[in-house]
Amino acid sequence: MNNLDFKQFKEFDNHKLVLRIEDKNSGLSGFIAIHNDNLGSTAVGGTRMFAYKSEEDALKDVLKLSRAMTYKCAIAGIPHGGAKGVIIGNPKKDKTEKLLKAYAKKVDSLKGRFCTGEDVGISQEDVNVMLKVSDYFIGRPEFAGDPSPYASLSTFYSIQSAIKFLRKKFFLAGIKVAIKGVGKTGKELVNLLYKDGAIIYVSDIDKAALNEVKRKFPKVEIIDNKKIHAADVDIYSPCALGDEFSMKNISDIKAKIICGTANNQLVDDEVGDWLFRQNITYIPDYVANGGGLIDVADELEEDGYKKERVLKRIDMIKETVRKILEKAYRVNKSPHRIADEIAGDYFNHR
Repeated sequence: MNNLDFKQFKEFDNHKLVLRIEDKNSGLSGFIAIHNDNLGSTAVGGTRMFAYKSEEDALKDVLKLSRAMTYKCAIAGIPHGGAKGVIIGNPKKDKTEKLLKAYAKKVDSLKGRFCTGEDVGISQEDVNVMLKVSDYFIGRPEFAGDPSPYASLSTFYSIQSAIKFLRKKFFLAGIKVAIKGVGKTGKELVNLLYKDGAIIYVSDIDKAALNEVKRKFPKVEIIDNKKIHAADVDIYSPCALGDEFSMKNISDIKAKIICGTANNQLVDDEVGDWLFRQNITYIPDYVANGGGLIDVADELEEDGYKKERVLKRIDMIKETVRKILEKAYRVNKSPHRIADEIAGDYFNHR
């Protein structure tokens, strides 16, 4: 791995920093990547702990995720660059306080160039542990807290905006939605859609999570996790891990709108182009799930965290989605391409 040049990876996009992190005493291994800091000297993005099959897979992921954070900050109007951290390991087996503190030391060594918090495999409790070592962690329990509900809220608003633009409907009553993954964000999205009258189908590899959702929302129907992407619904909502859509599986999709909380849903841009040609509207993931970032990044504002400002910024995502869709259909270009252009123009000209 040490001999590999990260600049040769197709996921590399002129990143400002790619740092390999190791600590033999704790077993820490992973990467920190800062993609761009044009919008602010502090780059933000969560830290993910995942049982990657190889260090190469982890490196590719941190490059993709950090780049997505730059675009997410720009499209949400957040004055920060994009970054990400990944820790290699099974969070249920390999995560220890010693490892978390070793990682926090690595973050601290960057002296504020990178501020991070929760992501897949990293919990609020883990952030509290790392805050004992470094101040460069956001999502503090007494302020922003868990960003998951806000990522779900912005995704819900994005769905509402898409339905309003495409179907001229102001409510989701009777709209069929298939949600893949009912972890923290997926479960909260079920809650919001359920209250609005949507007909909901769910799947997950975690049976306990499915049972909890079924108990709380008895009208929800459970579908096989390997088949839910092909469900005959109005909206498909990926709320698990990334790389959900490739040229191998997108022909199975029956939904006409795709909008979920998962990051990096498209394997590549060509997949998004194909979806658009098939009259399937993909709401760019970093637009839809931007509420989580808006929440935690507000801790870095000069006047401190303000929930009212957070909710106002998240509400603005409705209009952002409308503008993206309006332009996409006017110029006949996929919404993800339009979103990238808008975000890119913003952070490249600052």
